[in-house]
Amino acid sequence: MIKRAGDLKIDIVTNRFGGQGDVKMTQILEKEEFYGKGRLFARNAIEPGCSLGLHQHKGDMEAYYIISGQGTVDDNGQEVVVGPGDVVFTKDGESHSIANNGTTTLEFIALILFTT
Repeated sequence: MIKRAGDLKIDIVTNRFGGQGDVKMTQILEKEEFYGKGRLFARNAIEPGCSLGLHQHKGDMEAYYIISGQGTVDDNGQEVVVGPGDVVFTKDGESHSIANNGTTTLEFIALILFTT
């Protein structure tokens, strides 16, 4: 199966998890394509000044792969600056957030897989 870029579903989510502004989420896989093993595989774009708010993972894990831009991640209470090529891994039971504090769009791939 081939999914063409123009056919991918795009969601604009505002104030996600209490964050600021909009997050553009391009769904690479839909929920039913995970065969019960996960729930998100998306390319996310966050404009300067916008963010995904702090949230905890329960029964799943999430990985971010930073494509472009710069952001600040709250990794279980520790703030860390991330950029292209960095990976943020949030295990089951852990919390994280990400904010674009740069001057260009922050883009990253997000993958959520179930742990139970």
